[in-house]
Amino acid sequence: MSDRDDDLEFGDEFGEVRFQDDPTPDDAAPLGATELLPQYSEPAAATERIDQYVEPSTIENPVFADSAPRTTDEGVAGASDVWSAFRDDDREAVRRPSFEEPALEDDLLEPAAPPPVRRPARENRIVIGTDPTAETRRPSSSIGMRSKGGARGAQRPGQRPGGGRPIGGPPTGGLKRPAAGPKTGRDLPSAIAVGALLASAFIAAVILQPLAVLAIVVICVGLATFEFYIRAEQATYKPVMVVGVAASAIAPIVAYAFGDGALPMVLAFAMIAVGAGFVASEGIGSRPLPNVAMTMLPVVWVGLLGSYAGLILRLPNVYGLPDIGTDTMFIVVAGVVGHDVLALAVGSVMGRTPLRQWISPNKTVEGFIGGVLGTVGAVVAIGARSDTWNDPMEWVLLTVVITVLAPLGDLVESMFKRNLDVKDFGTVLPGHGGALDRFDSLLFVLPGAYYLAVVLEPWVI
Repeated sequence: MSDRDDDLEFGDEFGEVRFQDDPTPDDAAPLGATELLPQYSEPAAATERIDQYVEPSTIENPVFADSAPRTTDEGVAGASDVWSAFRDDDREAVRRPSFEEPALEDDLLEPAAPPPVRRPARENRIVIGTDPTAETRRPSSSIGMRSKGGARGAQRPGQRPGGGRPIGGPPTGGLKRPAAGPKTGRDLPSAIAVGALLASAFIAAVILQPLAVLAIVVICVGLATFEFYIRAEQATYKPVMVVGVAASAIAPIVAYAFGDGALPMVLAFAMIAVGAGFVASEGIGSRPLPNVAMTMLPVVWVGLLGSYAGLILRLPNVYGLPDIGTDTMFIVVAGVVGHDVLALAVGSVMGRTPLRQWISPNKTVEGFIGGVLGTVGAVVAIGARSDTWNDPMEWVLLTVVITVLAPLGDLVESMFKRNLDVKDFGTVLPGHGGALDRFDSLLFVLPGAYYLAVVLEPWVI
């Protein structure tokens, strides 16, 4: 038996532990260790008992009381030294077995919980409300969710104002739009009355002199640009309105006075003024990139394209022939009006096939065909009485220019309105909306008609 007499502390549950060769107190009868712990009566039993509570997997490099290796021949003495190691203060490499957790072995053998199963992403999945441009979105707004008749669709959550879905892409996600039909949402009596008033003012200006027509052009261009900026501000943009309206209104005057060579000057100085304004702002919080772009868009779209009216009216000054500018302007406007009126009438009655549904379901292929017939009728009727456009081939070419560019200009304007989530850009013309809503088709036709006139020179006999 080893010299050291250490008691094994197993708790009150086991009572007092004594070995066979321990001295027996006088007041106690000698007891064998087998009566208290029979399992410790033999060295093999002691080793098995130790292994039951101390598994090899729970002890890494155990530190014994001394460095000498223990053998099974030492019997209970080896077991006593093992328990002495557990009572040491140095327990970095030895884990004390817990007798308060009888389910330790079951816990060690319990398999780990399986990892969560992720469902594979569905291909071609459409996510509404995302924009890779990282721009600030407008809350509770939708891109392209309002039809021309005023029907509002579902809103896309988290929509950014600046543009950036495509702040400008077509609506997706299975949103259904009303089928194209006869309803247009217009106040026809008011539209007819306002149209007649505009036609009378234009005819009077044509009869009077080219400068009177130019005055009407300047007013319409400036008003259309102002309407655009108002809608842009409602969509949380901050355009430089004063610079944009001034540049757009000046462009037709500069074109009439100096020709097309002076138009780059207007655009250049407008861009410089707008850029300087945002450089003087307090910081990047002014969102210079989208706001500069939003300022310059109507200057190019409305101001630059509208300035071609000034170039057409300037033709008599260049060629020295009277009335060729007003004759060309009159036949172009008549062709565009004929297209819009008959396209609306035919589309309202028998329109079934959308021309571009995600932009406007009310613009139909049937309406487009009706617009072509309206343009042909207006061009032939005016050309037959004109001293300038009096050749059938000239009528054909002018009809092609109008029937291609007029609906394109109308669709572009409707696309911008849908992107800004508005029905009309203005309300100054009852039944028509605003000036930009009324003259959107003409803006695209003016450059085509001007260059066609310069190439054909229909006034040359």
